[in-house]
Amino acid sequence: MKLNVIKQRGLWWTLSSIVILAGIAAMAVSWTQFNAPIRPSLDFVGGTRLQLERDCAAAGVCDGPIDLGTVRQVLAEQGLENSSVQLLGEDRQALSVRTRDLDVDQRTQLQQALAGAVGDFDPATAQIDTVGPTIGQQLLTAGLLALLVAFAGITIYLSLRFQFDYAVLALVALLHDVLVTLGIFSILGLTLGYEADSLFIVALLTIVGFSVNDTVVIYDRIRENLKLRSHKPINDVVDSSVNQTLARSINTTFTTVLSLVAIVLFGGETLKFFALALIIGFIAGAYSSIFIASTLLAWWRSRGPQPTDRLPDELPADDTELQTD
Repeated sequence: MKLNVIKQRGLWWTLSSIVILAGIAAMAVSWTQFNAPIRPSLDFVGGTRLQLERDCAAAGVCDGPIDLGTVRQVLAEQGLENSSVQLLGEDRQALSVRTRDLDVDQRTQLQQALAGAVGDFDPATAQIDTVGPTIGQQLLTAGLLALLVAFAGITIYLSLRFQFDYAVLALVALLHDVLVTLGIFSILGLTLGYEADSLFIVALLTIVGFSVNDTVVIYDRIRENLKLRSHKPINDVVDSSVNQTLARSINTTFTTVLSLVAIVLFGGETLKFFALALIIGFIAGAYSSIFIASTLLAWWRSRGPQPTDRLPDELPADDTELQTD
């Protein structure tokens, strides 16, 4: 079955616009609450996070869920009124407290006060993380700089390998993937309390690299077919090129996602959201390469005469047939 990507490009662009706009709305809400498009973890903002779980082995401790009002009252008595508190687990017997940077004595005092108010905690499950605000800012700056360098490098590479318009449109597709991933995880931050850590930046960089690879494969086939059949309309050439590379793009993404699903299911909490971000980004990347990058190129090239595409020397310029897999 042949896929008519050009004929239905309005549908592809509309679907992407809806997802991106929903994500931007979520990021706007998140910014009003956390001063960031996604709820930031301690990796970026600094501070102390205590994750404590009740010791249900003690009689009467877990008869009911933890009362948030009681927890907030304890925090207020400790001078930590602006702390973020979240109940965890289906039975709401665990809580996560994120607050300003606390020293050892202050953390111990807070734990004791909370235990006296809501019941004893299991020391084996207690988790305490502390990151200084300076280190958090350095991590955020380094992550954003890495993204900018990646985009700049991709622009230079695609401009040299293809044409500058290919590079610009590929960057639009990459921006689509980043915005989709950011938007979905912003929604997860607002609804499920997800916090973006340094691994999320790593996930974004991986998504950019994976997505541009798919886009390069499709653009390379379009360039070859444009050179061989320059008399054909650009829309026909793009449709043929996408269909010729469609199976490769889908199979590559599908096999990669299968491995990531296994990590989400069995990889533990540390890697769960990292793998989930890769799944979302890889699917968005395959979608943008097939339906966004290609259709944008066809739309742009159909506007008027464009520079002749460069073709590798080994491909005969007088070939009269479109390339096939």
